[in-house]
Amino acid sequence: MSRFSSAVRRTVCATAATTVALSLAACGGGSTGDTTSSTGGESVVNYALPPNATPNWILPIGTPGTLATHNVSIQNTLWPRLVEFNGSRGDDVTLDEQASVAESIEYSDDGTQVTVTLKDMHWNDGEPVTSRDVEFWFNLVKANKDQWASYSEGRMPDDVTAVETPDEKTVVLTLDQAYNQDWFTSTQLTLITPLPQHAWAKTSDDAEPGDGDRDPKEARKIFEYLTGAAEDVSSYASNPLWQVVSGPFELSGFATNGEVELTRNDAYDGDDAAQSEQVNLLPFTSGDAEVNAVRAGSVDYGYIPTSALAEKDQYTSLGYEVVPWNGWSVTYMPYNFHNPDMGAVFSQLYVRQALQHAVDQESISEAVWRGGAEPGYGPVPQNPATDYLSDVQADNPYPFDLDAAKTLFAEHGWTPGDDGVLTCTSPGTGDDRCGEGVDEGTRMEVSFLVQSGSQETDNQFAEIQSALEQVGVQVRLDKAPLNQVLSRTVPCEPGDDECSWQLSFFGTAGSWYFGAYPTGERIFGTGGTANFGSYSNPEADRLLEDAVLSNETGTMADYSALLAKDLPVMWLPNPVYQVSVIADGLTGTTQDPGANFYPQRWAWAD
Repeated sequence: MSRFSSAVRRTVCATAATTVALSLAACGGGSTGDTTSSTGGESVVNYALPPNATPNWILPIGTPGTLATHNVSIQNTLWPRLVEFNGSRGDDVTLDEQASVAESIEYSDDGTQVTVTLKDMHWNDGEPVTSRDVEFWFNLVKANKDQWASYSEGRMPDDVTAVETPDEKTVVLTLDQAYNQDWFTSTQLTLITPLPQHAWAKTSDDAEPGDGDRDPKEARKIFEYLTGAAEDVSSYASNPLWQVVSGPFELSGFATNGEVELTRNDAYDGDDAAQSEQVNLLPFTSGDAEVNAVRAGSVDYGYIPTSALAEKDQYTSLGYEVVPWNGWSVTYMPYNFHNPDMGAVFSQLYVRQALQHAVDQESISEAVWRGGAEPGYGPVPQNPATDYLSDVQADNPYPFDLDAAKTLFAEHGWTPGDDGVLTCTSPGTGDDRCGEGVDEGTRMEVSFLVQSGSQETDNQFAEIQSALEQVGVQVRLDKAPLNQVLSRTVPCEPGDDECSWQLSFFGTAGSWYFGAYPTGERIFGTGGTANFGSYSNPEADRLLEDAVLSNETGTMADYSALLAKDLPVMWLPNPVYQVSVIADGLTGTTQDPGANFYPQRWAWAD
């Protein structure tokens, strides 16, 4: 029996839910051929990936633009994390001992050391999973944190001052100070993935693995080699690097269009073995193409548009269960505060307030998402309500009000032009002026970079575009597949070539999914790697710091209230991750509100 400390074993929050042979042509429907699934056997499961969500990164150290949940879930089936948290076993986001490589976690009395004992597991080539594999991860991340998408200054790996490996199964981490243990376990230890040092610690295909990762310069060369290999998606299934795994599956297929084939790892000796022989992860170019595949019976675990919730009988009659997949998430569009044309405009709070007033979240949630989304007004998940959620956020400080939006612009020196588009006619920094850095003649013309592939998303932005144009804001919609949106939405400086984006939406299935403890230092903290718009607020930074260092009640609620009012992003309705359709007889499909999926647990009932 594992010996996790009581602080780790319990749910992080006491309230209800805290905290990827492949032959489908572009997966546009049709038969999967001679597979054994709900239509012909008991050992294969066909799972539909979200529309236009193409897996594109296999290395379990994400670089910017590669942190999509489908990438992470695929990686976790091959290389399980040291510590896993999820809500797939019930209503709460809790520690998943079965999926974790850690056997036990113990904190010292003063909270400045963490001792992790590993399970007796092996890589599929017979080598044991050891503390050296954990150290290898640390060495790579520490030497390459400027390229690691999960890095936030002062957090992992900065908060670990020493990594000791007294024996093959023990890792001792010395911390730079004591932290909230629930936060450290659920947000820091979950970032660590034991990597096969004996196979990956090299700088070329022909080199012999060694201890070069212990030298930061060599660690950068190793990381360059590994990331270079990870950029070649076409070689994933054949590259020997990715064949050395410790997880319940091995990678047997990975096409550039996103088709992935996972085959049961018969050498797996952990606690979470694959229940099916094979899982096929199938990409789709649109939601309609996927629905056609569902209707044809070639998908065992897929999704339907939220608009179909009112007509779910047609899917139950085909032998599917219809189950909304709710997310522990928030949905938003970041402003690019460093955009050379509109960054100064977005930096004015009254502008963000006016734009927020033009978003009719309640009507969009009901009419566009058909009840498959709920309004969201701030940085903390609102469903279910927890002690992290402030009354300010819950009560919506900027309700839909086009007159209020028009008034805010008029009071700050914006005048409609002959074409109705607002123009700054009173530059300067006074209360009735456009604001610092906003030049006279600046037009309120904005560009939205929007994820394609969803009719609900298209309809949502048509509604928002129409409302804003009534206010005097001209909106241009630039639609692209999810991977392109993510790769173009990067933190930047005004002179950078990649700084042309203004607002970006990548939230058809929710923009950001949290761990059990929903702090936002990576997305809203100054310098956070997922703080795409370069938002910076010293008060928010202070509250985020307090939330991870102390157990003071109310800190997260204060943070919730602050960012609900300060609008670092445009808050939008938070949709369910998807409305799932699950074939009768497929078990183990309880859905994680963090949007990760666990295909090793899917099986056909006898």
